[in-house]
Amino acid sequence: MGLLNSVSFQRLQGGLDAATKRQSVLANNVANNDTPNFKRSDVSFESFLKDQESGLKPTLGAKVSDSRHFRFGTVTGTPAAVVSTDETTSMNNNGNNVDMDREQALSAENQLRYNSYVEQLNSQITMMRTVVQGG
Repeated sequence: MGLLNSVSFQRLQGGLDAATKRQSVLANNVANNDTPNFKRSDVSFESFLKDQESGLKPTLGAKVSDSRHFRFGTVTGTPAAVVSTDETTSMNNNGNNVDMDREQALSAENQLRYNSYVEQLNSQITMMRTVVQGG
């Protein structure tokens, strides 16, 4: 096992990937603000990670010996970010459900989350470097 293959590094990488995907989705929502019948999308990651850490997962796992097998049961590793579309709401008369104020607030929150992931990753790399260099 390499130094950068620990569970914490994998989760931070998953968080960075999710934040990057979320920024792209939010930018797409803003770009389609005036598009008739456009439905906004969102990215879910932290809720999956929270469920995994709190033990809300099945206890029986399936042995996977081929990449074509279905995966079910105990989750190992970091969950992937999932993009979902809100088809149920409508904000405007044209069927569009993008609220610019909400999208901007979510974008600012996502930027803070991304910065915290990068800061945590840098901190862990600094600790590793200190241990490896012996000082």
